[in-house]
Amino acid sequence: MTGSAASPSFRLAYVPGVTPGKWVRTWQERLPDVPLELVAVSAAEVSDVLRAGEADAALVRLPVDRTVFSAIPLYTETTVVVVPKDHVVTAADEVSAEDLADEVVLHPLDDVLDWERPPGEPAFERPATTADAIELVAANIGLLAVPQSLARLHHRKDLTYRPLVDAPQSDVALAWPEDATTDLVEDFIGIVRGRTVNSTRGRARPEAEARPERKRTDKSGARKPAPGRAAGKGSRGGAGGAAGTKGARRGKPRRRS
Repeated sequence: MTGSAASPSFRLAYVPGVTPGKWVRTWQERLPDVPLELVAVSAAEVSDVLRAGEADAALVRLPVDRTVFSAIPLYTETTVVVVPKDHVVTAADEVSAEDLADEVVLHPLDDVLDWERPPGEPAFERPATTADAIELVAANIGLLAVPQSLARLHHRKDLTYRPLVDAPQSDVALAWPEDATTDLVEDFIGIVRGRTVNSTRGRARPEAEARPERKRTDKSGARKPAPGRAAGKGSRGGAGGAAGTKGARRGKPRRRS
């Protein structure tokens, strides 16, 4: 492991739609003396941010360059289609790509879904961002397929969404430069994997280190014997010292002639 010296803070980048709050709270409980700084970046910029050392680790959408970065998959998001609230597809609980065949489906330049071919009819021009595409959906220009977290991020009262069952899904992961696996990165890995503070796989924290065994005493203050060993017994379970000799088994007495 490289870079084991503790840094004054830990910088965590995250892409739109990902919510690091629960892991940040655990970090603050376990490492209150090490500030965690959140860095919001776009999905397209996160790799450059990590390469430049502007963040120690990042919550990203896969794939990433595995020749440069280590990554731990965390969860997979449901893909949804965002539509106006009065759109016909809202009558169903979920829709398929075939249901969108006659619809204009927007495909923004910052799309994070790995489409072989996006569903529906393409728009005349691709929106620059997902936020721009949301505005076009609200203007009844087309529909938009995105991970559910992005639909929630860009929520509008006049829009809603339905699960898109046969679409690519987005995998969210923790990633960091492979050659910069610091102790603080290891600490955050333990947090996202759900390890306890006493986990043997995580880096030992001072409060988790072994404590010396406490001496056992009775009410009078005399030291108690270790569990499983009676007072005054030797290591083989027999009586110790003179008491052991006295209690030894005798042989058969000689018969008198």
